[in-house]
Amino acid sequence: MARRQLSAIMFTDLAGYTAMMQEDEFNAKGLRDHHRRILEQEIKNHDGQILQYYGDGALSIFNSTISATNSALSIQLASIQNKIPLRVGIHTGDVVVEEEGVYGDGVNIASRIESFSIPGSVMVSDKVFDDIKNHQTFQPVLMGEFELKNVKRPVEVYALTNKGLVVPERTDLKGKVKERIKSIAVLPFVNRSSDPENEYFSDGITEEIITALAKVDGLRVISRTSSFSFKGKSVDARTIGKQLEVQSILDGSVRKSGNRVRIAVQLSSTFDGYQLWTENYDRLLEDIFEVQDEISLKIAQQLKERLSKESIEETNETKSIDTEAYNAYLQGLFYYNKWTPANAQKAVDAFQKAVDLQPSYAQAYSGLALAYSLMSFTGFIESSEGYRLTEEAAFKTIELDPEIENGYVSLGFVEFFLRWNFEKGKEQLEKALTINPRSPEANQALSFYYLITGDFENSLLAIEKAREIDPLSLTTNRMLADIYYLQGDYKMAIEVYDWLHEQDPDFKAALEFKAWAYLMMEEYDKAIAIFESFLDGEGAHSMKPFVQLGYAHALKGEKDQAEMYLEQLKEEAKESRDGSHDLNFATLYTGLGNYDLAIEYLEKVVDQRIGAVLLIHVSPIWKPLKDLDRFRSLLSKIGIQ
Repeated sequence: MARRQLSAIMFTDLAGYTAMMQEDEFNAKGLRDHHRRILEQEIKNHDGQILQYYGDGALSIFNSTISATNSALSIQLASIQNKIPLRVGIHTGDVVVEEEGVYGDGVNIASRIESFSIPGSVMVSDKVFDDIKNHQTFQPVLMGEFELKNVKRPVEVYALTNKGLVVPERTDLKGKVKERIKSIAVLPFVNRSSDPENEYFSDGITEEIITALAKVDGLRVISRTSSFSFKGKSVDARTIGKQLEVQSILDGSVRKSGNRVRIAVQLSSTFDGYQLWTENYDRLLEDIFEVQDEISLKIAQQLKERLSKESIEETNETKSIDTEAYNAYLQGLFYYNKWTPANAQKAVDAFQKAVDLQPSYAQAYSGLALAYSLMSFTGFIESSEGYRLTEEAAFKTIELDPEIENGYVSLGFVEFFLRWNFEKGKEQLEKALTINPRSPEANQALSFYYLITGDFENSLLAIEKAREIDPLSLTTNRMLADIYYLQGDYKMAIEVYDWLHEQDPDFKAALEFKAWAYLMMEEYDKAIAIFESFLDGEGAHSMKPFVQLGYAHALKGEKDQAEMYLEQLKEEAKESRDGSHDLNFATLYTGLGNYDLAIEYLEKVVDQRIGAVLLIHVSPIWKPLKDLDRFRSLLSKIGIQ
């Protein structure tokens, strides 16, 4: 009797088996039998069932996608070791099982995926990917979207990249690529102007096109931070496609001379590097907004999305912006994206110039709010004044254009760091995400909210959403590492911190918090070696490097060394009476076990509303204080548990 069930379906077959039979029938059958022994053992080990053999191939089903994928991984690695040229394809779907066999679209899809894979690889469908993507055992990478014979919908196909497997180039796959592309990265346009100072202009044009394309429904647009990680690098389109998991890239150049601008753009497939479209634009500078619209429209048409010229014009406020104000706005973006306090001040100056020239310029007010927020968070300006200016600019942004999501993101920061009204801050972020669910900034901020509330699971979910659009962002991945660190998964944290340090050797925060992770794992010497490397400079935040060393020596049991660093801190503090060392004293006294003094200084830090206090309940640094009544009172004062 036929029964219908949801199963993970795996097809395997030997590549080139017919040719092997013609060349040496005895050896070919021996290879097939060896393959079947591996198959039967590994499928049994993973609670699967072989339903049918098809000459050199086999059809198996599993009740679990994870089990099917683990089985496929074991089978393929054993086959590679025994020089068996095996192809594997897996899909999850509804099947009909009868005595004579198994039927259904799911069976057909698994068979088609297996048929165009290559020996040594494990290929899986998008449905399988959805089930395995959060399991650290598997490392899938997108191969592309394919039209499979007798399958109604195009199917995204992924390859496992686990050690020992063969990972195909996408040009190796024999399937037919579906023409409609659903993802794109806009690479930084090259400044071809004679004046290198015009780099801000080419960067700004890139960012404006990213913003316009992000409004196209159904199109996944990689965020600025990840796209700009390729700035100044000569990287093949196919390599970029793999790293960012996109199907197309847009790159180009800008030449600005006097009142004229020339923009050259090209759209390429990351499947094979083929140019899908190329165009040159020679315009007067005052026509720059129309050019941006035209480029965005052409790309949308090339990607077979539906975006009318009217809808672009409705959403692009820059039509009525003075060109000098726009120029200042682009300069503001240029400095803001450098993410340092000094450049944040330059960004404030440029954004302020833009709004002075054009008081109705909502995007410039949005930039002003973000820049003030950055300066406040980093302590470059006094916190309460900085967040007051942030709020003022954010309200002006929303008054002029309530559809700019970063206005609400800035208000969320104000509620978090100035007022400690966390639920109100979350409400602001939800408004931002209603406007743009794919906003990396809003999802990062939401992830921070969940950290404040101690909800690590939702914090990870939010930061993963940010990483979908901004996979190479140092800021986003730093937050991912911090989440692992704060929830006590120190090995995973170190893995991400190492990746961050590889991407940017000057990214001190990655190295510094790697040391903290080592410290919490009681690998004291490794932590101390890293902290010592910071002694000749400043660390990644307001905590002094020698204070971190003192804490480390204290945990190691070397109290004399820790006391020495405490005396050094006291000497420095004599020259400063503004409370800037309170966090340092609180940290060092915690390490030394003087909890009364530690909390006394921590109370001062709370009174100053320094941003770091919002995570003291989840930070392992303060774990020795958690059971003390005075510490619990501090948490109540902040409004966290």
